[in-house]
Amino acid sequence: MTAHVPVLTDAVLQYLGPERGGLFVDCTVGLGGHSKALLETGATRVIGFDRDPDALAAARLTLAPWADRVELVHADYRSFDEVLDRRSIGSIDGALADLGVSSLQLDSEGRGFSFQRDEPLDMRMDTTSGDTAADIVARASEEDLANAIYNYGEERFSRRIARSIVNARREEPITTTGRLAGIVRRAVPRRGYMRIDPATRTFQALRIWVNRELEGLDRFIESVVRRLRAGARLVVISFHSLEDRIAKHTLRALEQKREAGSTVTVLTKKPVTASDAELAANPRSRSAKLRAAERVA
Repeated sequence: MTAHVPVLTDAVLQYLGPERGGLFVDCTVGLGGHSKALLETGATRVIGFDRDPDALAAARLTLAPWADRVELVHADYRSFDEVLDRRSIGSIDGALADLGVSSLQLDSEGRGFSFQRDEPLDMRMDTTSGDTAADIVARASEEDLANAIYNYGEERFSRRIARSIVNARREEPITTTGRLAGIVRRAVPRRGYMRIDPATRTFQALRIWVNRELEGLDRFIESVVRRLRAGARLVVISFHSLEDRIAKHTLRALEQKREAGSTVTVLTKKPVTASDAELAANPRSRSAKLRAAERVA
């Protein structure tokens, strides 16, 4: 696996301000890179949760030097209220959500997130439950496939791709990344040089569908804001336009409400993106967008 470099770490620290101390929640702890930075900079305590058991195991190693100040929980970020309620935690000093697929998931063999290797078509972030991408590809109707590929992958050839998938599965089940990628590539018309592989958008769409990545994101943001102390902040990092749009609109709506329990000031009128230096050191930061908001009294 490639060495993990968490994205936009300087901006995360700038907006969250862990040097003040306090309790911070890393809602998608991943390999633990951002939590490590928070603890090194002064966070008193971190609760990190992730739905991927492999990620939690890696984070446990990364954060071992702070084991007495870290609690790691196997949970989806949408279980935010439930996780904190079980611990009788009413308010927090900051929260971070680094959304999307992690470098661990992309690089690990057998997870099915990438078509760079021919492997089982899984794509689940939580490998302990739920349907795999192969299950969805096998059962979904042509219309549902086309709509998902269009809505989640922003793929204009979604109907052609869905038709090709349905025709191919009649001959033989589609169970590997290599076979699915080949079906998609043949379905997309080629017109000269293509900057990205024709299968990229379809794989993104299936991954979002399998993991329900957009479902409940707005409610999650609202839940976090309600838990923030006055002056505490939420940082959301997204990697594609659909996530970023939800984060932007939800934070703006909360800012405009000015109601008790949902009063925030948006700190990033435009999303923060990686500097040229970070892009050179960590190409995966290219599509990262960071938005931040502060709870006001």
